[in-house]
Amino acid sequence: MLNSGEKAVELTSHVASDQARKPPVVNKIGMEDIRYAVKKGFEDLGAFRTDVMILCLLYPVIGLLLVAVSFRADMAPFAFPLLSGFAILGPIAAVGLYEMSRRREEGLDASWSDALSVLRAPSVGAMLVFGVYLLVIFAAWLAAAGIIHAQTMGGIEARSPVEFFRNVLTTQEGLAMVAIGIPVGGVFAAIALAIGIVTVPLLLDRDVGLAAAIGTSLALVRRNPVTVGLWGAMIAVSLALAAVPFLLGSVLVMPVLGHASWHFYRRAVS
Repeated sequence: MLNSGEKAVELTSHVASDQARKPPVVNKIGMEDIRYAVKKGFEDLGAFRTDVMILCLLYPVIGLLLVAVSFRADMAPFAFPLLSGFAILGPIAAVGLYEMSRRREEGLDASWSDALSVLRAPSVGAMLVFGVYLLVIFAAWLAAAGIIHAQTMGGIEARSPVEFFRNVLTTQEGLAMVAIGIPVGGVFAAIALAIGIVTVPLLLDRDVGLAAAIGTSLALVRRNPVTVGLWGAMIAVSLALAAVPFLLGSVLVMPVLGHASWHFYRRAVS
């Protein structure tokens, strides 16, 4: 019992406190840094090709399960909001890829099994709490999507998912739902990006608290709003392309984005 209590204290020690003596310093970054991060992301994918593919096969499986759930008439309005969860929950979903990039950067051997070593990181408790924050944002987005659907297409009955999607594209109410839903979803994604653009890599890499890590992400956004916006837009477009066909593109796109995000963090934080 005592050991369990000590372990709980250890895991949560980084949630409320800041172990670092000096707060991280954010750099001025630009398009060159984005290009560098993406280039390094592809290099990491090439180095870990087989291991990463094994690790990332989970992404299309999860996505297809979400699509299968939404292929009920009453769940069809949540198909797009559910799939967009990859954009909101991405920082936590990619933590294993960050670890692989970190190990390669240090000249260490790395494989898909080494990705699990993040569970031994001193700040794993803080990362778990941050994951809960992202889940709350995701849940709020799903609730907002439900309200938008009720206020636009709530009066249109659909007996199948196919009929629902046809109504979305061919009725005034459906087009209104799309016109409102996309920017609202973008707001939730932007919030997740602002508080998490470097939070998880920083927690994995350094002995800092959760508040300091989130503060560093926000400081980076304040100093580089255009670059961060372009980074977020690139992620959104890449995830949209990954959905074709049948989410199989995520097997390539997700690892590149995950590895690239680690190198983006390296360029962004001194």
